[in-house]
Amino acid sequence: MDAVRIIAASRRGLAESTTVQDVIVEAWQAQALAEAIGSHLAIFGPYEVRSRAQGLGDASGRFSGGLPCSTPTGGGLRAGQLSEVRDVRAALTGLCRLLREVCEALVGVVLLAEEEGTYWTCVEAMDTLDESRDRVTGILEKLEVRDRNPA
Repeated sequence: MDAVRIIAASRRGLAESTTVQDVIVEAWQAQALAEAIGSHLAIFGPYEVRSRAQGLGDASGRFSGGLPCSTPTGGGLRAGQLSEVRDVRAALTGLCRLLREVCEALVGVVLLAEEEGTYWTCVEAMDTLDESRDRVTGILEKLEVRDRNPA
């Protein structure tokens, strides 16, 4: 499945989240998706962004196992369905938006967290999401430079 479709499904999942656990699952989904897109672009993406894409995959993958849920509800990881990135710019722009929205939702979870473990896990997830978003922004900037200066 194309990255843009998976990102849209993730945004819908986040919008439909009604519990703390739902938000945490969507954060886990988003981080796994960022890792998958980064890894995909590191192999199949434009040559100019492959190293940065690998960094995105690595940054997102560092924490995806740290959220307090081992299996997302509703059919597994969406990232596992990724088979292509047809429009790199649209996928990265959508991913950046998704990561921002998930981070914002986690702020709400942090404010409501009754357990210290949940609080710190969400804070760490927000840090990872921010780092991933910074890496996506860097890839988009590299693509913009490439497009302005064709070889």
